Amino acid sequence: MNNERVENNPPKINTSTSLSTNNQQQISNKKIKEKAKEIGFHKVGIAAIAREDGLEKHLQTWLNAGYHAGMTWMDNPRRSDVHKIMPEARSVIAVAVNYYTPHQHQKGSDRGKISRYSWGRDYHKILHKKLKILTQWLENMGEGILARYYADTGPVQDKVWAQRAGLGWIAKNSNVITREYGSWVFLGEILTNLNLTPDRPHTEHCGTCTRCLDACPTGAIAQPFIVDANRCIAYHTIENRAEELPEAIASHLEGWVAGCDICQEVCPWNQRFATETNIKDFHPYPDNISPNLTELATISEEEWDRRFRASALRRIKPNMFRRNARGNLANSKFKIQNSKNGHE
Repeated sequence: MNNERVENNPPKINTSTSLSTNNQQQISNKKIKEKAKEIGFHKVGIAAIAREDGLEKHLQTWLNAGYHAGMTWMDNPRRSDVHKIMPEARSVIAVAVNYYTPHQHQKGSDRGKISRYSWGRDYHKILHKKLKILTQWLENMGEGILARYYADTGPVQDKVWAQRAGLGWIAKNSNVITREYGSWVFLGEILTNLNLTPDRPHTEHCGTCTRCLDACPTGAIAQPFIVDANRCIAYHTIENRAEELPEAIASHLEGWVAGCDICQEVCPWNQRFATETNIKDFHPYPDNISPNLTELATISEEEWDRRFRASALRRIKPNMFRRNARGNLANSKFKIQNSKNGHE
C-alpha cells in the first residue's frame, strides 16, 4: 500500500538559482553516495528528470480505476510532474534504509498483528533527520545548488524514482524489492537542480512467481503490479476512518490491526534476503508486535497516547484501533463457534 501524505510543511530550500559550472562539476555521484552511506542510508542511487517522462500514465490508469479508494491525496497533479513541486529540478537522489528486525508475531486468538514498518520509532522522523543532513551538505557544496527532500510526506512517486535510480524494482505487490534487503526498506528522495549522471534503472525480477497474489486473503492485488486499496487490509486498518470496516475486510483480518505484511512475508526475496537492520530505533517498542486484542478493543485516549508516542502508529486513532481489534475478536468467536458446531 502507498502511504504517501500531502505535504503540509515543505522542507526549506536554498532560494539561489545561480548554479555555476564549477559547482556542478565538483559534485560527483561518488561523493554523494559516500556521504549518504556515511549518514546512514543503506542504498542510494541517482535518476535523471526528463520534461516528459510518462510518470503520469500508470498512476492515472490506477486512479481512473478507483483503486486509490479514499486516498484523495494521491490524485494530485504534482505527483506526475516533479517540476510542479520544484521547477529547477534536474535529478533525483533516491535513498533507502533497511528496517527489518527478526522478531515474530505471537500466536493466539487473543493476539493482534502490527505491520513491521511501525514496530519502532516513526520512520518519518528518522528519514527526515538523515535527509536533512544530506540536503544541507549538498547545498553547502556551492552557491546556487538547490535541494528539497521527501520521505512519504509529499506528492512524489517514491517507488518509481527508487526503481529509476537502481535501488530495486516495483514488485507485483507494488512494493520495491531490493536485492540486499528484500522489500523491508523505507524510501526517501532529494530533488536537486544538479545535472547528475543517472544510474541504470533496476530491472524487474519477480519472474513467474505469484505468491503475493495467491496469499492475499482479500484479493487486493487485482493483477500483477496493481493493488486495489478498496480490498487492502493495510488501507482499511490505517486509512479508513469509518465507524465499522466493510464485512469483506473485517472477515479476513487474520489478526491484523495495523497494516498487513502478508504479501511481503510470503515473498521469496524477503525470505531469503531479509537482514537485521543496524538502526536501533527500528527495533520494536513493547507491545508493538502482537498487542492483546481485548486490551486494544477498549484502549483509552490516554493509553493510546502513552503506548504509541513517537510512533507511525499515531496515524491510527484510538477509535480505529478499537474498531480493528473488535473485528478480529468477532472473527475469533465466530471461528470458535463454528468449530464447536463441527464446521471449519
